[in-house]
Amino acid sequence: MATSDPTGGDKVVYFGVININEGGRTLGSVDIWRSLLTKEMFCEEKRLGILEIVDYIGMPKKKAEEEWAVAVSRKRKGHLRWRLVKLPREGRFRFEDADDKAVEVDVRDYKITGDPEWWSLLVKDNVNRNIEVEGK
Repeated sequence: MATSDPTGGDKVVYFGVININEGGRTLGSVDIWRSLLTKEMFCEEKRLGILEIVDYIGMPKKKAEEEWAVAVSRKRKGHLRWRLVKLPREGRFRFEDADDKAVEVDVRDYKITGDPEWWSLLVKDNVNRNIEVEGK
């Protein structure tokens, strides 16, 4: 009996974490996995105090022209302050905040720009770091 490997021999392994902190207290984290063959990253947000299971099964994917990022609100406090998003390189980007309200921002070079409330950081540049969002 022959067996086949649907992944083509690829394995996805845990790669790291980004801890999101406010005033020295952890609000949540972004778990990051990476493909051994393609080096593609897969991310999932974890919020302290939120116990719901995500609505998808398997590794969350992004399009090739997108980058994983953390969008952070300057006006909010606590675990509802941030959101894991898939930012495009340029243009207008729409996402839902932690209260499921629509937010629309301008993006330039995979970063939220010119918005009085929202700023962002790229996951690939911050693996295994603690990010302090207080005062930014």
